[in-house]
Amino acid sequence: MNTSPRPADPETIAADLALAIHEHRLAPGTKLSEDEVAEIYGVSRTQIRAALQRLAHDRLVELKRNRGAFVARPSVREAREVFEARALLEPRTARSAAARMTADDIAALQRHIDEEHAAMRSGDAGRALHLSSRFHLEIARIADQATIAEFIAQLVARSSLIIALYWHRRGALCESHAHHALVRAFTERDGDLAEELMKNHLLDLLSSLDLRGRASAPATLREALGA
Repeated sequence: MNTSPRPADPETIAADLALAIHEHRLAPGTKLSEDEVAEIYGVSRTQIRAALQRLAHDRLVELKRNRGAFVARPSVREAREVFEARALLEPRTARSAAARMTADDIAALQRHIDEEHAAMRSGDAGRALHLSSRFHLEIARIADQATIAEFIAQLVARSSLIIALYWHRRGALCESHAHHALVRAFTERDGDLAEELMKNHLLDLLSSLDLRGRASAPATLREALGA
């Protein structure tokens, strides 16, 4: 384990923290102490504060007055709203992507699936989930609808927090058959099928969540950030 400070700029720190959140190394509700994060990265609290502001803008972090920064904890209502919004946007995006899909795009999506499987086989469920999220973002990129893709990116990021809190049926999160079926539809440029498959996939993701409310035990910052 490397315990030496890792100098970095606010953008790098924000990206590192975001990845730790997406991969569930930092659980919802974890306190992000400015002093501790500053020590881990070997930078000033001012730079850490700038990084946390970036994450707060993306709604991955909550800044609480006189209490500090915490990894956000989405409510049950927000969880439903996020997945309902995804179900409105992503099926049509999948249809658009099917019309624009190239052989290189298909290969990139297949690599995501292969990496998901490798992460699951190694027992790294957090990384598998992150890769699954990237699969959805890649589809939005291929669809070439920048404004909608930006909304989807925000929703997918918040989905990571929701899944960390309400994860119930692990198998649904990286269901290979759902992603494989989408790739087949894209290969055949079948927009109708791609739209239907994406809708069903998102509904299944929602059904895999236990929305009765459960807390996750946070790791320490040093453990989560590999410091």
